Amino acid sequence: MTSTEDTTDHTADSGPSGYAAARLRLLQEESRSGPSRRSALAGLTDAWLNALFTTAVRETGVRGATLVAVGGYGRAELSPRSDLDLLLLHDGKAEPQALGALADRLWYPVWDLGVALDHSVRTPAEARRTAAEDLKVHLGLLDARTVAGDAGLLAGLRTSVLADWRNQAPKRLPELHSLCRERAERAGELRFLLEPDLKEARGGLRDATALRAVAASWLADAPREGLAEARRRLLDARDALHLVTGRATDRLSLQEQDQVAAQLGLLDADALLREVYEAARVVAYAGDVTWREVGRVLRARAARPRLRGLLGGRGAGAAARAPLAEGVVESDGEAVLALAARPDRDAVLALRLAAAAAQAGLPVSPHAVRRLAQQGRSLPVPWPAEAREQLLTLLGAGEPTVAVWEAMEAEGLITRLLPDWERVRCRPQRNPVHTWTVDRHLIETAVRAAALTRRVGRPDLLLMAALLHDIGKGWPGDHSVAGETIARDVAARVGFDARDVAVLGALVRHHLLLIDTATRRDLDDPATVRSVAEAVGSVGTLEILHALTEADALATGPAAWSAWRGSLVADLVARVAAVLRGAAPAEREPEIPSAEQERLAVEALRTREPVVALRARQEEDAVGVELVVAVPDQPGVLPAAAGVLALHRLTVRAADLRSVELPDRLGEVLVLRWRVAAEYGSLPEAARLRTDLVRALDGSLDVPAKLADREAAYPRRRGVVPPPPRVTVVPDVSSLATVLEVRAPDAVGLLHRIGRALESGGVRVRSAHVSTLGANAVDTLYVTTPEGKPLDAADAAALAASVAAALS
Repeated sequence: MTSTEDTTDHTADSGPSGYAAARLRLLQEESRSGPSRRSALAGLTDAWLNALFTTAVRETGVRGATLVAVGGYGRAELSPRSDLDLLLLHDGKAEPQALGALADRLWYPVWDLGVALDHSVRTPAEARRTAAEDLKVHLGLLDARTVAGDAGLLAGLRTSVLADWRNQAPKRLPELHSLCRERAERAGELRFLLEPDLKEARGGLRDATALRAVAASWLADAPREGLAEARRRLLDARDALHLVTGRATDRLSLQEQDQVAAQLGLLDADALLREVYEAARVVAYAGDVTWREVGRVLRARAARPRLRGLLGGRGAGAAARAPLAEGVVESDGEAVLALAARPDRDAVLALRLAAAAAQAGLPVSPHAVRRLAQQGRSLPVPWPAEAREQLLTLLGAGEPTVAVWEAMEAEGLITRLLPDWERVRCRPQRNPVHTWTVDRHLIETAVRAAALTRRVGRPDLLLMAALLHDIGKGWPGDHSVAGETIARDVAARVGFDARDVAVLGALVRHHLLLIDTATRRDLDDPATVRSVAEAVGSVGTLEILHALTEADALATGPAAWSAWRGSLVADLVARVAAVLRGAAPAEREPEIPSAEQERLAVEALRTREPVVALRARQEEDAVGVELVVAVPDQPGVLPAAAGVLALHRLTVRAADLRSVELPDRLGEVLVLRWRVAAEYGSLPEAARLRTDLVRALDGSLDVPAKLADREAAYPRRRGVVPPPPRVTVVPDVSSLATVLEVRAPDAVGLLHRIGRALESGGVRVRSAHVSTLGANAVDTLYVTTPEGKPLDAADAAALAASVAAALS
């Protein structure tokens, strides 16, 4: 018997019930966790299977057989719900009937326990032949070990399998790399997922196992610093997940993260995700370096015969080293330190290496980065001008910045240069609109900003603001407020003068100002433009803030930016720039309708009924179509129209409601412009929407009842319970109306319920601005009394409370 650990305290008899009881006792021991528990569980399972095997051999008379653990069980890494991967290896001399009986006596007790089992029965020759045909079988046999029986039988197979693996490495490793890439495309990047698969996602346990296989080939080896610890963390998280769920699952679902965190002794789900992300980052970086080295070695091997022929059998000599910057050269496709470089004397060398690598589009040598981490000299504070310039050169390199930054971060150089980076490193973002963790989002924003530097007079401030705009996340309170203080400190540390420090602080403080104002406020209200101008202060700062807003949104995710949002921000920037140049904010005037709106409004006044038009949007990145509804001014238009859209399964991406006065005509027309998309299927015809809107306004269509039926039919999904809706009165943004801001989970008929609550409150909706980001909606409504005046403070607070109650 080959046992992984002494199992004296958990001895199990050969029966399933004895093993199950001992296994349960082991899993319930609070003192056992991590590698100790996994090893003990494997040892306990070894003892049970050994007893089964011994009894089965005695009963069947089979000789020349051994029971082999492969894969994770072979590595003695059994999680609480791991399956058993077993190979019954035999010398081929036993009768098939006796061999089948032996296998049955091993497999059935495992199945009786409900343990998942991957099993096979082969001779060494068959196993070797199968491994040659199936890469996954070959990988499993690399970790094979004897559980019971003749250990010599496996020893010969292991020698052959390992020799085959090394001899076939030039063919097998590219095949393994391809499998890793395909899996990453399918499962995503572990360190950026809110519900990551700990095994399959990039940077997960399968990638860590692949790196062990590469090392076994002797062709290349992964950076070992922190790799074993990263694997342990991922395995510990999977153990805790199995114990919490009672299932053999590898997906860390939202609803289980707090319990898993508690099982691991962590503060909360965010602490858990951050620890998992840290581990995944180490594994993913080790994979990048290893596969790059594999490619280099394979290319060198392929080129060597041709090179020898060209040189007439003479040696190739040292690889060419092309200079990139002072102390930095290119060698063999990487940016490396020059032979004469002195990290202990050149404090700027780390930034110079990073900037040169990014500008040249080269990976940075992990050996060079490690040497800098070990021997590098710290920068003085404030930084010298060259250091600041090299940092900005790095940030301005575009897409290559990402890989270089991550290589520097893997060895702790970024935190050494910018200590405040530690707070955001691998920090998760719970908002599903965000694609990245906080640190990666900041780098992605810098990448996007690098493409916009031609639009601003101070590209250095744009790039630095991009790097720092979310640096306050992870601190209590508003991250923009906290971030301003941190950004000022970092800017002074990096060596910006006092005026630039102030500008960077303002950019970080107001980095959400333009997008929030443009999508949630009435730009025709002079108070809106005036407030933005006062916050920004100068045309130069506005120019940078405009580019920063676009870069930030583009780096957030596909739902955060579109041509429509861009046009709203550009409109706001133009108005604010005019005010900053000395023009007074334009007073609100009756909106001049477009030709199409005037046609629809005239028709609505003529018929005294709603008129509906659908048209495709022209922008390349537009989602859905534009729906325009013109209705003679009357109560209940907003809830009726919103309810009809919901009934027709139209998702509202954005909306705008305005009262339009037609020249030389009596009466007002409400014009509602919606950007909508069908939940599924095709869009309804405009005539059907109009018919239902007429019925909703005259009361013959019970919209609330229909919506209630729709909502009841929706399946209840498990997941994190969203926070309750919040309705606030926004002060000092309009002198013409009271502004309510509604934040709530996007749901069926949300805008309809808001509209009904406002109608019940006896107010008039002057304009509405709807913004949907992922699963959340932010709706801003400008309301007045029936006489067109803002509400007093008490009435506004009461209205906000009634809307909140209607949504709860």
